Amino acid sequence: NFAIGGGLTLLMAECKGETKSIFAGVPRLDSNTPQTYLQLAGRLLLVFMFMTLFRFDVSFISIVQNIFGSTLIILVGVGFKTKLSSLVLVVWLLCVNLYLNPFWKYSADSFIQDYLRYDFFQYMSVIGGLLLIVAHGPGGLSVDDQKKKW
Repeated sequence: NFAIGGGLTLLMAECKGETKSIFAGVPRLDSNTPQTYLQLAGRLLLVFMFMTLFRFDVSFISIVQNIFGSTLIILVGVGFKTKLSSLVLVVWLLCVNLYLNPFWKYSADSFIQDYLRYDFFQYMSVIGGLLLIVAHGPGGLSVDDQKKKW
């Protein structure tokens, strides 16, 4: 599952320690550490997982969800306004998830409950990965980080 892989990659990037330097407290010029590559890989895996949430219906809610969500996930993927767009996407996906996948309304022996529960937790795994991005930031290989250097 891409979202779980992306979330675990983001978590592993956060847990990876900085290498020791003989110049304590002096900032490093090279920001391309393995941690930044892991954060980029985690963001891209979340983008791939989000693509599985697209609904190809002709209903209004599906079209709005696809356009709004794809715009925000592209911003997350390139790392532009990452924390804000991730937070807005979390709120949006939570509302859409509660509306589209109410598995609790069906009886336990209904097959539709299994499908809705699977979709519900698929959305929740993407939301969890996006919350990791909100908590830890986009990383060094992002537009946000490059704007800080200019």
